[in-house]
Amino acid sequence: MIRITGNRLRSLAHRFAGDTSGLALVEFAFSAPLVLGMGMMGADTALMVVTHMQVSQVAMQVADNASRIGDANTLAARMVYERDVADTLIGAEQLGANIGIFQRGRVIISSLQRNASGGQWIKWQRCRGAKQYNSSFGVEGAGATGTTFPGMGVSGRMITAAAGTAVMFVEVAYDFDSVTPLNLFDNQQIVYTAAFNVRDNRDLNSLFTGGPVARCNTYSAARPT
Repeated sequence: MIRITGNRLRSLAHRFAGDTSGLALVEFAFSAPLVLGMGMMGADTALMVVTHMQVSQVAMQVADNASRIGDANTLAARMVYERDVADTLIGAEQLGANIGIFQRGRVIISSLQRNASGGQWIKWQRCRGAKQYNSSFGVEGAGATGTTFPGMGVSGRMITAAAGTAVMFVEVAYDFDSVTPLNLFDNQQIVYTAAFNVRDNRDLNSLFTGGPVARCNTYSAARPT
């Protein structure tokens, strides 16, 4: 049996009090969770900002491309076919591939035109994406008659189509996917819109048949058939 005298105990206490060899390890144990948490928070925040930018770019690019589609017949108004819209959505797929734009989101293209009464009218609408989401600004056929449908977009910045032309209005909705266990912004919905007036003389009577149809009543990331 080992007996420790008072003098011996005071000597040991003095030695331990002056020993700082494990100080760094103790400090790291206390600070590591905080530093790691801040790092993960920063990573999620940065990814959220980048994703907002990418979704915005998809909306802008799709609207721009949709405003240019149609056959190249210079002797008559351009006819736009279903395959033209499907090809435009393939472009969105490529642009948003790194965020899985159609796996976690949805792209909606609307042709905003004027009806026979001079009111605003969503003549046709095509969609693609697995996200369960319908346009916040109207569905195909809205405003077919009368003048009560005001157009598309938020109040105070409403988009309207002029007579004899059309506006390609695009809405992109996307569910953000966090990359860290914190899940700070997981499944937060990101929505962006963009609109471009059609660039050429376009046949506005119909979206002509021919090619795959990107129907708005289906929810799939796959290309339309």
